[in-house]
Amino acid sequence: MKLPSRAAALVAPSLIACLTAASGMPAARAADARALPSVDMEATVKAAQIDPRRSDDALTPGAKASVLLVERALRDRHLLDAKWVDGYFGSTTIAAFAKYQKSLGFTGLAANGLPGKASLTRLGAGRFTLTRTIGPGARVSVGGGVIDTRTRSMLAEAKRLLGRDLVLLQGSYNRGGDPTSAGTHDGGGVVDISVKGMTPATRTAVVRALRGVGFAAWVRSPDQAEWPWHVHAAAINDTDLSSQAQHQIGDYYLGLNGLAGRGPDDGPRVTIRTWEEYRRR
Repeated sequence: MKLPSRAAALVAPSLIACLTAASGMPAARAADARALPSVDMEATVKAAQIDPRRSDDALTPGAKASVLLVERALRDRHLLDAKWVDGYFGSTTIAAFAKYQKSLGFTGLAANGLPGKASLTRLGAGRFTLTRTIGPGARVSVGGGVIDTRTRSMLAEAKRLLGRDLVLLQGSYNRGGDPTSAGTHDGGGVVDISVKGMTPATRTAVVRALRGVGFAAWVRSPDQAEWPWHVHAAAINDTDLSSQAQHQIGDYYLGLNGLAGRGPDDGPRVTIRTWEEYRRR
């Protein structure tokens, strides 16, 4: 039966209301969810690694809008002074975010100031949604060490590109395990790789492959510190990174070597990308 136009006009809103109610979400709430701005988590985490290491006030490309949303939320919780709401995820914003994470009861790596999915979601409730979410995954045992599943996938792809195995000297989550590591292995995403039997050209090829899939990576020599020849690699945008590893990645983006002296990058030049960016190529 075809309803008269006047009756149809009355039924349509009622039908929409019924369908919305059946989905378990009130119409007003559904409209609010659609209206919320979004935070690009990938870009925000990247900015949180790079911006604190800058000597200038340049913004990380593609991150400003998302960082502003995060900073405004921190400001409204009285954790960040209004003068720092500038789209620059510097050390002051890192400290404010860490304070917020601790206010949620998070500790350790979950309160490292690097925006994780759980803390970003809580901060954005009613304010913003998340897009391009990322996470380290579960911890797994590999070659006698512990790494997260995101890092394991990255290593597997680097091995495939190289056509050879990579032997770990040290994994992640190894707090205090090696004093020469200066805390970089305390969190996730960081590994040391053996170069035993490799020629200089092969060592460089390993670093190039690791960089290509989303690691900040360098060949380390005994001339730099009291350690053996090895390759050191830190997974960009791993949200379990220790603060020291975060600094290494920021320096990598800025053309530096990731060491305390902040010398020039001595590794092969590649397009810098995260694991997620590599997979979207």
